[in-house]
Amino acid sequence: MTREEILTEYLVENQAGFYRLAYSVLKNTDEALDAVQTAVCRALERQGSLRDAGAVRPWFYRILMNTCTDALRQRARLIPFPEDLELPHEDPEPADDALARRVDALPPEVGTVIKLRFYEEMTLKEISQVTGQNLSTVKSRLYAGLKKLRIAMEGAEIL
Repeated sequence: MTREEILTEYLVENQAGFYRLAYSVLKNTDEALDAVQTAVCRALERQGSLRDAGAVRPWFYRILMNTCTDALRQRARLIPFPEDLELPHEDPEPADDALARRVDALPPEVGTVIKLRFYEEMTLKEISQVTGQNLSTVKSRLYAGLKKLRIAMEGAEIL
């Protein structure tokens, strides 16, 4: 298979996971869909920079995370519309999920590592490649975040 075919197949097969991650970062359906679309376009435009076709997963997730970060930066510059103008949407995460709320409450750099590790089932090495962080930094953020979650969840009923 050519690099283009491998990339296209990967993008088609994993689009639900891409949306899930983008939504977990952006918390907005439309922005998450836009981020995924933008990331896919960027990946197709820059497929020449993919040196190893076997590393397509961390390569694309880095593009997606950078796109989500760009969207967050742009959001900070915009004036929000009143709450009553937002259209209702269906969240991919249950609203009453205490663990998901606590992960979202973590600092963004820690929450991202936990989401990539457990939501997207990435290895620590892949997370390091996606985030551009040193492997030891990824490990320390993961374990610090898990410790905070464990403490926060003590006494909470988990089904």
